[in-house]
Amino acid sequence: MELPVVVIGAGPQGLAAAAHLLERGIEPLVFEAGQRAAASVSAWGHVRLFSPWPELIDPAGARLLGSTGWNAPKSGYPTGREWIDGYLAPLAIALGHRVRTGARVVGVTKKGRDVSVDAGRSEQPFIVHIQDADGGESLREARAVIDASGTWGTPAPAGASGLPALGEGAARNAGQLSHRIPDAAESGSWVGGHVVVIGNGHSAATAIVQLAEVVRATPTTRVSWVLRRGAVGNTFGGGSADELVERGALGTRAHQAVTEGLVTLLTGFRTVQISDAGGRPVVHSEDGRQLEPADHIVVLTGFRPDFSFLSEIRLHLDVRLQAPASVAAEVDPNVHSCGSIQATGAAELAHPDTGFFIVGAKSYGRAPTFLAMTGYEQVRSVVAALAGDTEAAARVDLALPDTGVCGGSGLFDAVQADAGSCCGVPQLARAGDSSGSDR
Repeated sequence: MELPVVVIGAGPQGLAAAAHLLERGIEPLVFEAGQRAAASVSAWGHVRLFSPWPELIDPAGARLLGSTGWNAPKSGYPTGREWIDGYLAPLAIALGHRVRTGARVVGVTKKGRDVSVDAGRSEQPFIVHIQDADGGESLREARAVIDASGTWGTPAPAGASGLPALGEGAARNAGQLSHRIPDAAESGSWVGGHVVVIGNGHSAATAIVQLAEVVRATPTTRVSWVLRRGAVGNTFGGGSADELVERGALGTRAHQAVTEGLVTLLTGFRTVQISDAGGRPVVHSEDGRQLEPADHIVVLTGFRPDFSFLSEIRLHLDVRLQAPASVAAEVDPNVHSCGSIQATGAAELAHPDTGFFIVGAKSYGRAPTFLAMTGYEQVRSVVAALAGDTEAAARVDLALPDTGVCGGSGLFDAVQADAGSCCGVPQLARAGDSSGSDR
């Protein structure tokens, strides 16, 4: 009996991988640490995506669901919860017993070989070590492993140097700091208070737009938006030049919140410490500045891949982004933007241990530019390679939408506004204390 392909994670890409495998006549076995499929998506279920429905549905998943009488949503921009209800949960149900929830993968290796052993390594199956919710453990053999575990569980810290700021852990334990976009109830609890948002990407912009509405309704509410870089740069995205309309509109709305004075933008502010002032957190910059005491700190500085359970697998990773080296060359935010990112497939996602692939958001490492349709193209190519269809594996079936933002991430220490966009979005020359774009 042929061994299954183990898929780690029952999120959008993990479920899509299973659908592609099944379509190719290869038995998948999906292990999900959460108690339900798409558990990470459910954690931000209140957030509306800027990708439209057609780009959030994998073709193989749609074909599998089509046999059940499911009708694909045709238009609109769902929330995470709507994405689950309308597509991800039905897909997990269609895959049936092949999806095992409450099953955390805590290790992957080659049978009888640790990472240092060459002899006979390529002939041995993979061994996947699983820990159940009740603490039980088991081992499963696999012909190949697709890691689609994502990055949600490992958010980046507030500390600007990559390590948690002094006092950050204590603030989080005290409930003063969180790493998720607040929902309406949370935002409402801060009415009339002071909220600090640390971060530069789409998640931070979403939080800013939401909190700006709270300020409009209750002007005594104060919002401070902290960026690390010394120039505003591409913080507000490509506006109308972005080929994902809602992504461009998000940046425009965040820009409007700043220019209307609903939000105070502080730039070149690199968090080094979070102290306590009578039960309220105070954010300190490495240059000596500090913010007034806050009611809450929202840290949205991105996510990081977790390789702790892959210590016995031979990986080829970029030293900066912690992404597969060939993928990093395409997605490095230090140099790429303005539609220069290309789709990646099996060739770029392969590692020295043949048959092991990292797909989805984790394949981008610390880069922030991942889209659902990127992952769907990845798993299509990877599964084709596992099925021996080299032509389909090498083919590129996806052109990624232009962001409308040019020139990479800009100069980290610049204090003047840089061009940021070549596509016409208005740039904020200077706001708050100096100016800048976080990463």
